[in-house]
Amino acid sequence: MANVVFKGIIMDNTQIKEKGVDENIKMELEFTPFYRWHHWIRVLSIVVLLVTGFYISVPFVTPAVNAEPTNFVNAEFRAVHQIFGFVMISMFIGKTYYFFFSKKNRMEINSFKDLFSVKNWVSQVGYYLFISKHPKLSGAYNVVQLMAYFIFYIAITGLIITGLILYVHNYHNGLGGLLYGSMRYLEAMSGGMAFIRELHHVLMWGVIIFIVGHIYMVVFNAVYGKEGTVDSIFSGYRWKRKH
Repeated sequence: MANVVFKGIIMDNTQIKEKGVDENIKMELEFTPFYRWHHWIRVLSIVVLLVTGFYISVPFVTPAVNAEPTNFVNAEFRAVHQIFGFVMISMFIGKTYYFFFSKKNRMEINSFKDLFSVKNWVSQVGYYLFISKHPKLSGAYNVVQLMAYFIFYIAITGLIITGLILYVHNYHNGLGGLLYGSMRYLEAMSGGMAFIRELHHVLMWGVIIFIVGHIYMVVFNAVYGKEGTVDSIFSGYRWKRKH
């Protein structure tokens, strides 16, 4: 009899705790399957583009001297760079379409509601400095994240345009031939090939800085916010406290 009463007390306490958790924290969908697949394909593309881009700029692999015409390491790196460049372009087009027309992802667009709120900016910066609470958001991103992503997409747009200008100088048929006239016009308007190459490199470093900041802030929010923000890019769900 005592054991039955003891077990009943444990079950009651467990139910109370579970009920308390349910009242304070709820699991909600943060990222759709498309968003998660797109994110990791883009991560792979950026990593490959960075490695191959650095090689094209400053070759760090020297093939052994060979009398046969088989040492095409630079050409192979360049080909891989171009392939993943077009993968990145396809991800960029897909994400842009998804951003404006996906009914399941209106939370991203709703983030712009907070952009011109001075109170939201002050609270968000204060949160990162450990002096205030996290502000209530209207969308998926806070104002700092939103501005970082906005600058990131400007950099990606610049990388795509400058990359296509460089591309048409290597391939004059097919897509290269189709884009040749317009890309050469942009090249001339920008001041020439030297400036295009330099801008391509500068924008690449901008993306690298974004990646470092992005990883830091994701880890910061995961540790300090304790809402499963790192897990959400794998599972799609996060644990969100009710305001």
